[in-house]
Amino acid sequence: MCRIGAIKSKNKVHPSLALKLMRSQQEGHDDSGFAFIMQDLGGIFESYKDLPLLSMASTVEGTRITEDILQEIGFSRVMQWSPDINNKKNLKIQAMPNYTFEVVQYPKSYKYATKEEKEELLIDTSMRIRKALDETNSGYIYSFWPDTLTLKEIGSPKDIGTYFNLWEGNKDLLSSIITAQCRQNTNYDIVRYAAHPFFLEGYSALVNGENTFYEKNKYYQTKLYKGYSGFESDSQCLLYTLHYVHKILKWPIQYFKHTITPLSYDSILKRKDKDILLRIKASLSHLEINGPNTLLAVTPQKELLCVCDSKKLRPIVIGKNDDTVIMTSEVVGINDLMPERDTTKDIYPNERETIIVKDDLTVERWQQ
Repeated sequence: MCRIGAIKSKNKVHPSLALKLMRSQQEGHDDSGFAFIMQDLGGIFESYKDLPLLSMASTVEGTRITEDILQEIGFSRVMQWSPDINNKKNLKIQAMPNYTFEVVQYPKSYKYATKEEKEELLIDTSMRIRKALDETNSGYIYSFWPDTLTLKEIGSPKDIGTYFNLWEGNKDLLSSIITAQCRQNTNYDIVRYAAHPFFLEGYSALVNGENTFYEKNKYYQTKLYKGYSGFESDSQCLLYTLHYVHKILKWPIQYFKHTITPLSYDSILKRKDKDILLRIKASLSHLEINGPNTLLAVTPQKELLCVCDSKKLRPIVIGKNDDTVIMTSEVVGINDLMPERDTTKDIYPNERETIIVKDDLTVERWQQ
C-alpha cells in the first residue's frame, strides 16, 4: 500500500516537511521510492512565477538533447538551480547523472501570445522532449510549467532525502503547496514516470490504491487530448479525468466526483439535478473508476482536493491549524507535524464526499 500526503500552508515551507510526514508512516510503504511536486514556489524561484520551470533527470546526453530542443524552439535560460548532492556511500538510491531545474524565458515570438497559446507551447515542448529522451533512453522530464518543481526518485525515502540534502530546511527551496508519496509503482515496471504525484497543466494528483478500470479509462482518454499520454500507472487516469472535467469541459469541480464514482440510477432520479447527472453517467461512463483508492489533487487555483472511492477502502485524514492544512494516509503523520492542533476538528472524508481546501485554507465539504 502507498502512503500519500499533501501540505498547504499560508507560509512557504520546505520539502523536509513532506519527508517527515512520510517518515511517520514508514510501516505503510516498501522503501522503493519518494517523489514530490512543489507548487506556488518561494525561495530562489519566487521571482520567476510567470516563467516556465523545467524539472528533469537525465544523462549528459539527455541534458544536451533537451537544451538543443529548447534553443531550437526559442526558449532562453534565465536561471538554473542544482541540488546540493550528498553522494555518501551505501545510500539506497538509483540516482541519475544530472538533475535539471531550469527557469526559461518564452521565445520572442510569444511576447504577445495569449495564456492559452503559451500553455499549448509548453505541452507541445514537453511531449517533444519526452519523445526524444525516450528514443535515446537518456532521461525523464517531469514537468515544464510555471511555478512548479518536480522530483521523482527510486530508492529509500530516507536515503533520497539524504542524497539531495532535503532533511534540513533552508530558504532556497520553498513553496506553499507540496504533494508527496512514498513507494514506487510496484504494480507495474518500476520507472520514474510511474511514481506519484502526476502533473499536467497546473494540476497534480496522487493516489493511494488501484483503478481496476484502467484499460477502459486509458482507451477513452487517449482520444480526448494530446496531453493524455504515458499511462505508466493506472492512477494517472484520475489526473486526466480531473483535467478533462475541470479545464477542458470547464465544469464546476464537484462534477469530477460524479464522473469517477457516479451515483446509482435510483439515487440520481431522486435529485433535482437528475438531468445533468444522467447525461454525465451516459456520456462519460468510460471515465468511471473502480477499486480501492483515495485521490489527493491540486488545481491551478491552488486548491487542495480529496475524494475517495465509492466504498471508502483506503484511509485518509485531514488536519488543520491556523496556517496549514495537511492531508495524509495516517493520522500519525499529522500528529508529528502538527501536535498542537485541535484534533476534534480532524476530518475523515467519507465515500461520497469531496473535500476542497481553498487558497485561503477555508475547508469546504460537498456531499455527492
